Amino acid sequence: MVTHLLSGLLAGWSLIIAVGPQNALVLRQGIRREHLGVVLTICIVADILLIGAGAVGIGAIVLLAPWALEILRWLGVAYLLWFAWTSLRSAREASGLTADTEQRGLRSIIATTLALTFLNPGVYLDTVVMLGNLANQQGLGGVLPFTLGAMLGSVTWFLGIGLGARSLSGHLARPRVWQVLDVVIAVVLIILAVRLALG
Repeated sequence: MVTHLLSGLLAGWSLIIAVGPQNALVLRQGIRREHLGVVLTICIVADILLIGAGAVGIGAIVLLAPWALEILRWLGVAYLLWFAWTSLRSAREASGLTADTEQRGLRSIIATTLALTFLNPGVYLDTVVMLGNLANQQGLGGVLPFTLGAMLGSVTWFLGIGLGARSLSGHLARPRVWQVLDVVIAVVLIILAVRLALG
């Protein structure tokens, strides 16, 4: 159980850490301490729901068509390796992240957060399809702990970058930090891909 939980935690972190628009928004609001609680709540609740939906939804597909799991497994391997490649490429082109100075109201922040969460195809690929796929590769007893681990990864990541953004703002502006982070992400993703390929 602990192994599955840890695998879910690492998978959750690996897929969510990539600096996309949602993470950039959380970091920006964290640095400025502006409507941070609302942004964190939306991101965390949405991720928990999407991860849970992925685990249950992929599970239902597998029950109806067991051969689909094998197809999803190799699609998952391909996706993880592609994601690892983009992380390594990103490490070569890393640039620092800074917050802008534009003032935004609560409604605008809520609308932006919801849009970046639910209108981003990457969110569905990562949290619903990929994590759901990985969860269902763990065997009957491993689906729940893996899913809980992935959810824990999402919660700790968002809280960590949101609450720690101001103290980390100086470091986050340095490209070298993102280069190291991208390489670590790529290594974890490659390990997950190999484990998935080996069944």
